Amino acid sequence: MELNEIKFLADLMEERGLTSLEIEEGERSIRMQRQQTCFEPLPVPTVNVPTPMSTASKKEPEAAEGSVVDFNGVTELKSPMVGTVYVSPTPGSEPYVKAGDKVKKGQVLCIIEAMKLMNEYTAPQDGEIVDVCIHDGELVEYGQCLFKLY
Repeated sequence: MELNEIKFLADLMEERGLTSLEIEEGERSIRMQRQQTCFEPLPVPTVNVPTPMSTASKKEPEAAEGSVVDFNGVTELKSPMVGTVYVSPTPGSEPYVKAGDKVKKGQVLCIIEAMKLMNEYTAPQDGEIVDVCIHDGELVEYGQCLFKLY
């Protein structure tokens, strides 16, 4: 392939917004790939609104055992890839974890199927599952919250 043909294909990719292109002609083939351009979001203006003072004492939500729950310590476990999520090892069986379960670092929380590969998603730390934000067989996106861990 000549240089002017490659330049034409690169311009075509840019014009059409393509991130990859593969062409085969007989024994000749070319594969081109480019990084997507990311745009920074515009800053959102914020307004400080004064909160009314209450004479009643404020109480934190209480856990089932009677201890105070600190929601500042909750960690959102996010999907590392796009794929179909499975919450149990086989259809119809018990899920790997439910809200309220204590988990250990490295414990399997779910499976994410991407490109016909089954990827185990494990707990990055010890803790308690506060919320399960996914459903079995659901398509998840990169960065989507899967679980909330305390």
